[in-house]
Amino acid sequence: MKDTKARILDSAIEIFGEDLSAPLQKVADNAEVTRRTLHRYFSDRNELVAVCRQEIESSCKKAMLTAIQSSNDPLVQLESMLYAGIHCGAKYALFKRLHQSEDHQHTPENRNCADYDSIFKAFHNIITKLQQQGKINPEMSSQWIQVLHLGIVESSVNAKAHTAKSEEEIKKLAWMSYLKAISP
Repeated sequence: MKDTKARILDSAIEIFGEDLSAPLQKVADNAEVTRRTLHRYFSDRNELVAVCRQEIESSCKKAMLTAIQSSNDPLVQLESMLYAGIHCGAKYALFKRLHQSEDHQHTPENRNCADYDSIFKAFHNIITKLQQQGKINPEMSSQWIQVLHLGIVESSVNAKAHTAKSEEEIKKLAWMSYLKAISP
C-alpha cells in the first residue's frame, strides 16, 4: 500500500486536475484520510499545491522532453508526446492548468516557466514541420491542435478509469483519433 503522503499527493493531483479550487476535504476523502491527517503532511493548501506543482513539473517535463528527443521524425515526436501525456495522466492536465491559472505569474526567468515554454515551443515547431510536410491540416493553428491534444489526453485518462481496455490499447486508439482529427 502506498504511504499516506504519496496517496494524498496523488489524490490532490487528481482532484486539482479536475478543479483547481476544490476543497481540501475532497482531496482528503479521495485519499481515504482525514483532513487532520492531510494537515500532518501539508500545513495548508498552498504547500500542497506547491508540492503537487514540483512533482508534476518534474515528471511531466521529463516525459515530454524524452518524447521530443525520441526521434528526429516530427510525426514520431508528436505520437510520443501524446503517449507521454497519457502516461502522465492527471498530472499532464494539471501541469497545463497550473501554468494557465490566474494566480500563476509566468515569467521566462523562472526555470519551470522557461521549461514549460520550451516544451510548447517544441510542440509548435513539430506541428509547423508536419504542416509543411502536408501531414497535418494547415488550416489548424498549433494552439487549436494543442487544445485537441490536451482533450485527447484527458479523454484517454478518463477511458483508463472507465473501460476494460489496456493502457496500450487506449494509447493506440487515442493516436488513431488524434491523427485522423488533424490530418489534411
